Amino acid sequence: MKNLEPLIIKYLEGNLTHEETEHLKELLEKDENKALFKEFVHLKHLINSKTTFNYEKELNQFKAKANSKGVKLRSVLKYAAAILIFISGGYFFLKKDKLNEKNIPVIVTNNTIQTGTDKAVLTLANGSNIELKTGQEYKTEKIISDGKEITYLPTKQVAKKEIAYNTLTVPRGGQFFVKLSDNTKVWLNSESQIKYPETFIDGATRQVELIYGEAYFEVSPSTAHRGSKFKVLNQTQEIEVLGTEFNLKAYKDETHVYTTLVEGKVAINLSNKNEMLAPGEQSNLDIINNDISIYNVDVNNEVSWKFGYFGFEDKPLKDIMKVLSRWYDIDVVFENKALENILFFGKLKKGQSIENILNAIKSSSSINSYEINNKTVIIK
Repeated sequence: MKNLEPLIIKYLEGNLTHEETEHLKELLEKDENKALFKEFVHLKHLINSKTTFNYEKELNQFKAKANSKGVKLRSVLKYAAAILIFISGGYFFLKKDKLNEKNIPVIVTNNTIQTGTDKAVLTLANGSNIELKTGQEYKTEKIISDGKEITYLPTKQVAKKEIAYNTLTVPRGGQFFVKLSDNTKVWLNSESQIKYPETFIDGATRQVELIYGEAYFEVSPSTAHRGSKFKVLNQTQEIEVLGTEFNLKAYKDETHVYTTLVEGKVAINLSNKNEMLAPGEQSNLDIINNDISIYNVDVNNEVSWKFGYFGFEDKPLKDIMKVLSRWYDIDVVFENKALENILFFGKLKKGQSIENILNAIKSSSSINSYEINNKTVIIK
């Protein structure tokens, strides 16, 4: 496996010698090696492309053509690479020229980095904490969880004085889904925390608070709740909705809050002004200056994390690594500070190992190398 990965990377770079090509061909006779090859090429395409690409389907078509014409696997691989480059419209996803590539070996010491999973901590109204994770069930009269998601059962809505609030905290390296008692659905990204009532007051405004982090809301319409509005509080803004889907990003270590409307209508209420968003628009709130701007954005990129991908468009590497640091629960250090501002676009599959992602980035010659030491990644 150690010999295979460098060969795949060199293949993707177009730098294989004749001898290395023959060696890769031999290695790809094994099914497990073919699987790794597919993983690398699929990842490379996801990073390159703004479109979805079914590599499995395409590779099977290539193989069928090769078998019918007696073409060697080597030719199939070349054809696959040509299609890959054609679809991506260029080599990789850099927004600048490649670096002068240096031969710096990758160093991996005690890699303990794991891909993110479904996990969270539920804090009940009485202050007790319940750990929620895959394979661990939790159930009460009002709450059901299978460890991957949590559902609040519809109950008779209570008087205001009886409201009990719960808090759901998703750590770094986690994600979670919650269905509130009014059937509103909320997807929580890594390092996020939300506060909400176990049940809502009949006919009154339904209100929750995203304390920090990122959440995607699919709000149950007011028509199903006697016209009651739904509000999301966060830091210095209030979002008022009437049955809609939107994404709210408000991390503790960032000075901007982003609200992206997928469909429906939302009003952004600040202390000094109000703004209305249309589908496809994103508000950018500067919490230091309390200033808000509205832009048209690629909604698919902004909410791709909910569907198992991270989408980036003209994002500097430092911002991309910040997103990855939350999902993989890692610390990232840039040894070469000039690399922080290299711009990228593309997609990353959340199920990939961190080494595969770093190897794919390295293969573009955008970085010279990287080092992994326990849960710290050093970009060189």
